[in-house]
Amino acid sequence: MSYKWQRDDYHISTDVNQLDVGVVHQFLASSYWAKDLPLEVLQRSLKNSLIFGLYKENEQIGLARVITDYATFAYIADVFVLAPYRRQGLGKWLIETIVSHPELQGLRRWLLATKDAHEFYRQFGFTELNNPARFMEKWNPNIYQHNRAE
Repeated sequence: MSYKWQRDDYHISTDVNQLDVGVVHQFLASSYWAKDLPLEVLQRSLKNSLIFGLYKENEQIGLARVITDYATFAYIADVFVLAPYRRQGLGKWLIETIVSHPELQGLRRWLLATKDAHEFYRQFGFTELNNPARFMEKWNPNIYQHNRAE
């Protein structure tokens, strides 16, 4: 089941068939967090996530995806709004829509990672890790560059 939220000429949709994967790939592959992201990896990640596409009329202007079990945990990833559409409250609307999504209520833990948007996410209740010593990671920040060279 897909959901849609409307605001003036803009809408957010969880319908993956509406995605403009080319726009999403172009943005993410040049971002600091997904530099050189292969198209095949993006397609697999979209297929296995709850997608929130942001559109002006039918033009893709932003995206966020949620990796979740729909019961206890959600991770918000790949959040972006294209530059010409920033500073209009659309990113805020996108995150508000995600955290209020009916299928994501009652989760014990939400996570996300950000380099520079801490203050933005605080307004939605996100804080630094309460107990960072409990968290571990296996991180390969250059995975896409390695895969490209092979």
